Order: sequence, then C-alpha cells, then structure tokens
Amino acid sequence: MPDPSPTPPPAPPGKSTGDTTANTTPTLRRGLKVLGTLLITLSAISPASSVFIIAPGVVAQAGSGAFWSFVIAAVVGVFMAFVYAELASAYPLSGGEYAIVARTLGRLPGFVTLGLLLVTQLLIIAVIALGVGTYLEVLIPGLPGPVVAAVTTAGATVLAVFDIKLNAWITGVFLAIEMVALVVVSALGLFDPARPLGELISAPVAAVDGVVGPAAAGLITAAAAVAIFSYNGYGSAVYFGEETTNAHRGIARAILWALVITVIAELVPVTAVLLGAPSLPELFAADNMMSYFVTAKAGSTVNTVISLAIALAILNAVLAIILITARMVFSTGRDAAWPGTVSRALASVHPTAGTPWIATLATGAFATALCFADKDFLLVVTATSIVAVYAALCLAVINGRRTGATAHAAYRMPWFPVAPVVALAALVYVIWQNALDPVIGRPSLAITVGIGAAAALYYVLVLRRRGRWELRGPEEAESTPL
Repeated sequence: MPDPSPTPPPAPPGKSTGDTTANTTPTLRRGLKVLGTLLITLSAISPASSVFIIAPGVVAQAGSGAFWSFVIAAVVGVFMAFVYAELASAYPLSGGEYAIVARTLGRLPGFVTLGLLLVTQLLIIAVIALGVGTYLEVLIPGLPGPVVAAVTTAGATVLAVFDIKLNAWITGVFLAIEMVALVVVSALGLFDPARPLGELISAPVAAVDGVVGPAAAGLITAAAAVAIFSYNGYGSAVYFGEETTNAHRGIARAILWALVITVIAELVPVTAVLLGAPSLPELFAADNMMSYFVTAKAGSTVNTVISLAIALAILNAVLAIILITARMVFSTGRDAAWPGTVSRALASVHPTAGTPWIATLATGAFATALCFADKDFLLVVTATSIVAVYAALCLAVINGRRTGATAHAAYRMPWFPVAPVVALAALVYVIWQNALDPVIGRPSLAITVGIGAAAALYYVLVLRRRGRWELRGPEEAESTPL
C-alpha cells in the first residue's frame, strides 16, 4: 500500500485560522493516534453487521455467485479508497465529504453534498439501531424494536459526548467481539466445507423463481451494486482528521487500512458460508440465512451467542456513526451554515472533553426520534444518496488535480486518473440498477434528487444572500468568502 509522505505539522489549536476578525475558529482536541481513528472507522463500517444484514440480500440475488459480487465490489472499493485517501490527505477536516467538495468543486456542490449527508447520516443511525432488537429477540422474544433502537441511540449519544480517546477504546473492545464472531462463522465453513472452492469460483449457482441453476453474469454484477454498500464507511476516517495526530499522513493510512480489513472481514465469512452450507437451496430459501448456517453447523446455543455479538456490533456502529455525524454537524456550525445562534451552539466544544458536545446531543436527539419512523421510509430515503456523494468525490479529486487544489496532499493515489474514472463508471451502473427497482431504488433516486435540490435552494436563497459562506478549519489561512 502506498505510504503517504510526511507533511508539515498542523496549526496549533485555538488559533484564529478561519476568521479575519478577533474571533477564534472552534477547534477539537488532537489526541487520537491512527489506530484509534481506524478502530472507530471500522466500528462504523461494522463488518459483522454487513455480513449478517447486507450479505444475505446479495446471496439471495446472486446465489453462490455472491463470492464474485463481493470481489467486484472490493475492486470498486479500492478505487474509491484511493479517491478518499488523496482528498482526505489534502483536507482532513471534521466536515468530511462536504468540506472537501466545497473546497475543490465549489460551495454550491459542497452544500448540496452537505444536504445529502446530513439527511442520510441522521436516518442511517436509526436504520442501524433498529437492528439491535432483531438480534436481542433470541433472548427476549417480542421486544419492541423502535423502543430498543431509541434506548440504544440515546445511550450511545451520552457516550459520544465523552473524550474521543475513551470512545476509541470502547469501540475497539466491541469491535474485537464482532471480529471474534466473524472468525467463528468463518471457521465453521472453512474447516468443514460442503463443496470445493473451485465450484464456487467456476460454477456459481443461484435460485431464480425457486429453482436453483447456474448464476448468470447479470445477476452477479447486479448484486455487486448492493455489495458495494457493505464495504462503505472506510472514508469516514476523515471526520476525525482534526483529532488525529499527523492527520495528513494518518488519515490516508486509516482509510486504506480500513478498506483492506473490511474486505477481508466480510469476504472471508461470506465465502465460508457459501462453502460450508449443508444445502445451498436451503440456504437460499432461509428467512435468516446466517442463523440457518450457524445453527446447522454448530447448534442453537452458538447461534444465540453469535446473535448477541451482532447486537453488540450494531450498538457499536450506532456509537461510531453518532461520533462521525456529530463532527459533521459541528463543522456546519463552525462554517455558519445556519442562523447565528444555532451555528454558534453547534460549534461549541466541551471545555473538558474537547468534543462537539451540543452537536453530539443534537445528532442523538434527532436520530432517537427517527427510530420511531417507518423503517421502509428510512431505507428508501437513505438507499442511494451515497452514490451521489461518491460521484462528487470522484469529480473533486479530478478537479483538485487539475486546479492544484489538492496539490498539498501528502498522499497521491497511484495510476491517476484510473481510480475516479472506473469508480464513476461503476456508480453509473449502480444508478441504472437502482432505476430498475420500482420498490426502493427508483423512489430513492427521486428523493436523492429532491434533497439535493432543496439544499441548493437553501444555499442560493439563504447563504448566498447573506453575502458569504465561511469555510473554516483549524488549518485555514483565512475565512473563505463567497
């Protein structure tokens, strides 16, 4: 993996770096090492949740061809990780993608990106939290899902207010538990296979209308469009750029390692399940594929233990995503995206913990309330917005090279511009696949366009009329007016 070269140290915290007045730019406390950032990032991705929640959907579509679907998705993930790493190396800011796009493509595209991410991130916390009750039901049947999700989100919000190093430690412990669960699942399949690996590679099968037959290439590539999302989240390391030491080098490393670890942590157990399932037709027809596999190979007790580990993994993901989203919300306040009082409150930093505490509480409050929204609605709204964000980042890295906006990046991707061009082509295919889905994909694309349009209107009618949209960060030389 390419090693980012050293970069000059960041400006000292607390200096006025984003304002030409006497006011100082609110800054977060630098205390995270790259390992801590990596642990939180992996927790947000939650490989175990992806294997148990997203992977069954891929298997249902592509059958044992899901192996190739995840391989194709991994290739796309590598290219997107290159894009993220270069951009994050240039702009390791708590605003994440919107702060990057605003500085490379312009403020209007940046604010549209912010609108998409703000809605998606708040809703995705609720979507993930709703999965906790599903896996706790093995112990307590009949648990009210929304209530469990709300309690989970509220508890995670309280933890997220505390020092970021403490949260890195907590997420690291939970992450270790979910990795153990994935190792167990992998061992069950790899040490007791029901079919050879060659069959999986050269003769994949899938169930079409209840009949198992050869998996068509179209099914495999269509399922890859879903598998791409199972790896998503490696780029979220950028949100901790202002709290990570030597961020220009470290964040790029964290992103690349997060992608590598995620691919291994997901592809290996998925492959193990496909190799070790006693009956592929029964696996494809199971209501809960992973529970079927674990129960068939190790019994109901092990399945119960694994289910509890997945519940912990989901809780851990909720905590990590609240940490991420709170930093984006904090950045919007620092950038004065909202009315003055609101922006100043959101930009507040806790004097002891050094964390964006009001932004964290606001994030948690909204996400907790959304736990009681209809789950299908949440899924439709969040299904495709990340595609638009990925596309914006691909264009941003191309334009950053063209204009020199990212010339100061400590990490430069290899084989430029292969990564963003191939990733854009893959995203076009994902959009096409979603457009063919009248239940979730097509409505989600329409909602994504609507959110983007609403964000653009707010920018034009509010921020531009105000006369400036400040883009501020701990390393900005000066406020960036319109």
